Amino acid sequence: MASITANHPISGNPLISFRPKNPFLQTQTLFNFKPSNPKHSNSSFSVPIVRCSIRRRPEYTPNHIPDPNYVRIFDTTLRDGEQSPGATMTTKEKLDVARQLAKLGVDIIEAGFPASSEADLEAVKLIAKEVGNGVYEEGHVPVICGLARCNKKDIDKAWEAVKYAEKPRIHTFIATSEIHMNYKLKMSRDQVVEKARSMVAYARSIGCEDVEFSPEDAGRSDPEFLYHILGEVIKAGATTLNIPDTVGYTVPEEFGQLIAKIKANTPGVEDVIISTHCQNDLGLSTANTLAGACAGARQLEVTINGIGERAGNASLEEVVMALKCRGEQVLGGLYTGINTQHILMSSKMVEEYSGLHVQPHKAIVGANAFAHESGIHQDGMLKHKDTYEIISPEDIGLNRANKSGIVLGKLSGRHALQAKMLELGYEIEGKELDDLFWRFKSVAEKKKKITDDDLIALMSDEVFQPQFVWQLQNVQVTCGSLGLSTATVKLIDADGQEHISCSVGTGPVDAAYKAVDLIVKVPVTLLEYSMNAVTQGIDAIASTRVLIRGENGHTSTHALTGETVHRTFSGTGADMDIVISSVRAYVGALNKMMSFRKLLAKNNKPEGSAVI
Repeated sequence: MASITANHPISGNPLISFRPKNPFLQTQTLFNFKPSNPKHSNSSFSVPIVRCSIRRRPEYTPNHIPDPNYVRIFDTTLRDGEQSPGATMTTKEKLDVARQLAKLGVDIIEAGFPASSEADLEAVKLIAKEVGNGVYEEGHVPVICGLARCNKKDIDKAWEAVKYAEKPRIHTFIATSEIHMNYKLKMSRDQVVEKARSMVAYARSIGCEDVEFSPEDAGRSDPEFLYHILGEVIKAGATTLNIPDTVGYTVPEEFGQLIAKIKANTPGVEDVIISTHCQNDLGLSTANTLAGACAGARQLEVTINGIGERAGNASLEEVVMALKCRGEQVLGGLYTGINTQHILMSSKMVEEYSGLHVQPHKAIVGANAFAHESGIHQDGMLKHKDTYEIISPEDIGLNRANKSGIVLGKLSGRHALQAKMLELGYEIEGKELDDLFWRFKSVAEKKKKITDDDLIALMSDEVFQPQFVWQLQNVQVTCGSLGLSTATVKLIDADGQEHISCSVGTGPVDAAYKAVDLIVKVPVTLLEYSMNAVTQGIDAIASTRVLIRGENGHTSTHALTGETVHRTFSGTGADMDIVISSVRAYVGALNKMMSFRKLLAKNNKPEGSAVI
């Protein structure tokens, strides 16, 4: 391809000289240059430049990427992310998140661990059928992946779930570090190699042409053993080799060298994609992931908000925005197919559905990520925003500038509310807009000033809620220092029938929860309860989060350890009345748990069972 050169019209000196090496880049004349010097006012010339932000997503081939600079994003929010305590999602919520991930532009969605429970299998199957056959922006169809341990039962379950997708993938794994092989697997190296080789071959034999293999705890494994086992699974038909730092043990230079050495020493590695999966135990997951990409990995495994086992995973938003912000300068021109303007909506959806709140100082999506309080910083921002912001908030879908000039109040209509929510990164319409509108009007009658944070809280409480089994209609409490607190609660069931109950308690929330229990008649244990004021002032909306566990013991199988774990269910609520906010959260958690129970009953699986 010919080089692109622009010379100064007076001196003739070259101003820009660039030889595009990448057929996926597009060139475009963006502006005409006119010298400010009056002597040269009649001189002008066009400057063609490379717009690195306009890049086509390469056509998908399991073991090959045509563009050497393209990095696939593999999102495991629905699998590893859901292993976070209290992060259990309903099937509807998982489907909603999967649709949002596809809209975001994720290349591969790891939808779950089908062998862990019948509910997870059905959820992955539903995602494969609906999201795995949908066509999204620019014709993108995501790969739908299911996790499986190295055994035939797991692989059969994974294939049963993902085979309905247009692009199905099975991801199988076995541990390769000495500590795991000796104490967990109790297997020799030769046995582990044979198990990995035979199970990858089995996954290919049942019809899956896209098979990913992970040597669990690769960060603490013997490199020479890694080269050997990876070479064997390549021969067996693996198309992607994922290198997990399972316990977050490595540092960036070390992990980057590991990826480089695997690429240099593994037989047949040129015929597969190298991937990374970095845990955050030492707070280095994003740095390690980027180091792996620079060393040659072309698939990066991440989660929304960095949720996951223990300290979590590499954060999708951090990895993607680092590549977007610094990819051209210091990261070798690497880029992704992510539409970053959907990041904020994805973050909020996962936050609400998982019940895991994002800390205010979280990079990219935290409440303080684009806030400036220091006087020196504010002065710089007023003079030029680039003084203290390296990323524009609009890049992730956040727009707090109120460009429309809309100020919402009790006289505002649906269209104004919809426009304002779009500014905040939320695209809503239909029933969701109607439900949010009536909640908004209710608050606007009581509160003079409706802030952006108020709207986000209402959005979370009204739209990001599980499919209701029970719906809160009314709650009335009496409390104080003169006697026991009492509460009366009215709930509506799925058939529209009203149920009323009264109870006493040590406080208004305790009394209200006991009244709910008398109606629902499902014994649960309240594990966590927390409340925060969304904004300043005595009229602030209160946001509540609860975590419950059913006494009947909903269980599933842990993907890595194989242990049976008890499922927990979170719920969130928001209201200007702290008791109503608390009851909303509690009913939301109960709805999640009861929806999960209904799914088990539908598939004729007894409570507490798990498919091993």
